[in-house]
Amino acid sequence: MKGFTTRAIHGGLAGPEAHGALRTPVYDTVAYEHDTAHSLQLAFEGRKPAHVYSRITNPTVQDLEQKLRLLSGGMAVLAVSSGMAAISNTVLALAGAGANIVTSRHLFGNTISLFEKTLAPWGLEVRYVDMTDPEAVEQAVDDSTRAIYLESITNPQLEVADCSLVAQIGAGRNVPLIVDNTLMTPYLFDTAGAGVAVEVLSSTKYISGGATCLGGIIIDNGTFDWRHAPRLAERAGRIGPMAFIGSLRQEVYRDTGACLAPHNAYLQSLGLETMGLRIERSCANALCIARYLSGHAKVCSVNYPGLPESPFHATARRQFGDRFGGILTFDLADRQACFDLMDRLRIIRRATNINDNKTLILHPHSTIFAEYADEEKEAMGVRPTMLRLSAGIEDHDDILADLEEALKTP
Repeated sequence: MKGFTTRAIHGGLAGPEAHGALRTPVYDTVAYEHDTAHSLQLAFEGRKPAHVYSRITNPTVQDLEQKLRLLSGGMAVLAVSSGMAAISNTVLALAGAGANIVTSRHLFGNTISLFEKTLAPWGLEVRYVDMTDPEAVEQAVDDSTRAIYLESITNPQLEVADCSLVAQIGAGRNVPLIVDNTLMTPYLFDTAGAGVAVEVLSSTKYISGGATCLGGIIIDNGTFDWRHAPRLAERAGRIGPMAFIGSLRQEVYRDTGACLAPHNAYLQSLGLETMGLRIERSCANALCIARYLSGHAKVCSVNYPGLPESPFHATARRQFGDRFGGILTFDLADRQACFDLMDRLRIIRRATNINDNKTLILHPHSTIFAEYADEEKEAMGVRPTMLRLSAGIEDHDDILADLEEALKTP
């Protein structure tokens, strides 16, 4: 098999482009004409592969989906409008009122909000467990569990669970494991190899090529028999392994209008071509920064899976190899010290994204978790003394110099 970046550059739709363009153009169109009424009927019935309406399929978006299918090794891919759309559409396709999902409180704040404030009022039960405790996960799963959900590296706690072990627990109960792999991407973590049923990603991050646009990805790895998913059992009996993606494409994704804009798909296809290079630089910078901060007198603690002292280092190394992502957190004396450091930075930007080309810093307690009470933040592992840093691709000496200057007593 050709290498990741070679496939990212040369993979995509089969067959020649109409005008010989080296990359699929932006199809900014809504409707598609068919030669006959019968052709249109067959397309709507799903018996003919053809575009009819861009809320359902679009050639530029399809090109991105094909690229990601080749890169991830997944069976099928659906591109959506954002990472949150990827998560919500996946859960809506699998679960409903009276069902439950098993997950962790160590999640991105908006994901917890989706589960608790948007889906729970519609009858979905959310069960929180420690994903690093296999026994707790196993005890939480029952006949009404429709999925186990976790993040490959949690944001911002940077916890790493053993995905293979959790997947085995789910498989023993015919429950699929869904993994948000945004922080690692298919470049760093082969979720299918770990037994993960569905991988979701915010393509806004590494994939977009520098935070150029919003997007999300849903990958069916082909590792789960959808006949065991109550909401998909009938469809799986008719169409087999494509039941999950078919349910999304023909119902949930179509009906919620979660489509990705063609221009965003084009930008993300471009971003894929350099993603491997940028991830390598980002991971190297993150490790360099983590080592520097670990030795600084004003830094109380540093959390990064790439440091040997991290409680998740062994699991991360076994799962991801020798690269540990581009995100780290560190604690200062108090909240004011965090704000003061942020305000003195000149190269590192104060912003809420991650995996940008620029190095970004954020105080999660007062921003992306602002809607939660202090006791809820404590349960989520979000401290008022913690800063989250997303390592960009700048020269690492410049990032360290910026931190050194900001850490000086004014």
